[in-house]
Amino acid sequence: MIDSKFSTVICAPIYSNYSGISTQVPVGTREGLKHDSCIYCDELISIPKNILTNYVGTLSYEKVIELNEAIRIALAIEDDSKTIIQKCFKRKTWLNQ
Repeated sequence: MIDSKFSTVICAPIYSNYSGISTQVPVGTREGLKHDSCIYCDELISIPKNILTNYVGTLSYEKVIELNEAIRIALAIEDDSKTIIQKCFKRKTWLNQ
């Protein structure tokens, strides 16, 4: 599923509640989910890759930028790293294709 030499991956949980805070990213049917939900970037966890079993959906370029910003805020990173995401998106190195 995720190609790397590491056995774990960092994930942000998705809940159906949305409070509208800057560390949350709204997602829904456009991203392949069954209903409107929210990615909680302030609750990052590390999990074993082997428990990721089902493909659920995908994020658009715009949602990836929103997600990047929410993670940056959650981790209190002051550097603007949008260019890294833009480069990865163009090369599609972050997608499993």
